[in-house]
Amino acid sequence: MTRRRWLLGLAALVAVVLVAAGAVVTTRLVSHPSPGPVAGPGTPSPSAEPSTPAPATTSPTPPPGADLKGPLNLLLVGVDTRVTVPGWEPHADAVLVLHVPAGLGRAYLFSLPRDLVVDIPAYPKAGYPGGRTKLTHAMSYGSRVPGDKKHPSTAQGYELLRTTVSRYTGLRIDAGAVLTFFGFDRLVDALGGVDLYVDQRVASIHRRPDGQYRQHTAGGYVGPQMVYEKGTRHLNGWQARDYARQRYIAGGDYARQRHQQQLIRALALKILSQGLARDPDRVEQVVRTLGKTMVYVGGGRRLVDFAYALGGLPPEKFVLVGLPGDSVGSGGSYRGEQLLPVGRDFLAALRGGDADAYLAAHPSLRVKN
Repeated sequence: MTRRRWLLGLAALVAVVLVAAGAVVTTRLVSHPSPGPVAGPGTPSPSAEPSTPAPATTSPTPPPGADLKGPLNLLLVGVDTRVTVPGWEPHADAVLVLHVPAGLGRAYLFSLPRDLVVDIPAYPKAGYPGGRTKLTHAMSYGSRVPGDKKHPSTAQGYELLRTTVSRYTGLRIDAGAVLTFFGFDRLVDALGGVDLYVDQRVASIHRRPDGQYRQHTAGGYVGPQMVYEKGTRHLNGWQARDYARQRYIAGGDYARQRHQQQLIRALALKILSQGLARDPDRVEQVVRTLGKTMVYVGGGRRLVDFAYALGGLPPEKFVLVGLPGDSVGSGGSYRGEQLLPVGRDFLAALRGGDADAYLAAHPSLRVKN
């Protein structure tokens, strides 16, 4: 498997288009080296033979991201923006973190529950005073633009969510991407669908078998349901997104987190099987298709920097991790979720560089399929 092919596969595992967009630049840098200095008056043209060979006085330019040695932490967020509803604040429905230890030789992908009860810090830019509530609200509260309720800022929301995730996990977030539901549909369709192993029967509360939305009444959704039966299935964009967003199923939100991780891995296999990284025009097509449905935040680093830095990661060295949790109540009412000690201890092991040993002692945390 070539370095560039795995680079794009990693994109699907982490932030899908985050590195895919960088792969376009990467491919061009490799295939089309930067031109030399522009000729000025009296300077021989590139085709002219110089009278005296110029001595080599400069060293080769290092590749982009050569200074990124790790550890690296990338944050991928799937949001429900409800763009058809004016002023709808983006909600973080999927929060995934990819941790790549120093040396960039392996990686760990895990999810945090959207309803995880966390301390969200004050965010003056959005007029938010801070508080203890569900993780998903960090995106919503941070997106508020004082004096302009009709145009919430997804980039602002990501900033507060990133800070909240960083404080909770103890991991510095280096870069990330926010992808809307519509962007996810477009991505999967641009790739020609995805083959996914459905590990349990899932009935959709949102969609009918023909893909139309089910009618929503005061008593809930009504009408025929799209059902995803157990087994290997080929899903198009809306089906993949619909399947991965269902949480009113056996296992609840933790099953949904597992399905989201499995879907990302299936997308990686799809990208690798197509050899997409070797076709820059195809990558550009995917990136153009996404348009404004994706927001990239790189902390001042270019996409291509992370693309090169992660390009050497062996495909067999990434691990999907499921962090178990349970509900938190107050006065008999549901407040949200909390990670069990085994999940919180994994984060500590990750920070300390002992993730492999910890997973060997707690193999049930590894996500299969």
